[in-house]
Amino acid sequence: MIVAGFGCRAGATAASLHAALVVASEDHVATMLAIPADRLAIARPLADALDLPLVGIATNALAAIVTPTRSRASLAARGTGSVAEAAALAAAGRGARLLTSRRISPDRMATCALAISQDIPA
Repeated sequence: MIVAGFGCRAGATAASLHAALVVASEDHVATMLAIPADRLAIARPLADALDLPLVGIATNALAAIVTPTRSRASLAARGTGSVAEAAALAAAGRGARLLTSRRISPDRMATCALAISQDIPA
């Protein structure tokens, strides 16, 4: 399973998330989307359009994940260095690893990172 994890600013749209996904995707295709639980409504249109499952990640679960990226804004807002990286890793499960670190949408409203489950080779 390849999970696209998202972080976003207040006011972000599904189009912002989609743009971040396009930037992050490179040679990989996501099979699930993940976002902080309180932002599910923003991601629902994208999940529906792509026909992909969408999971919400609790803030405490995000804060428990150490990420390679260290954003001051993410640390202050969610207690983790990258919300997108933490969401992707949390949804992909134990032993997951990042395929791409967070990438920023052109409008700078959303970030996306991809993680892969431990049981799937890259």
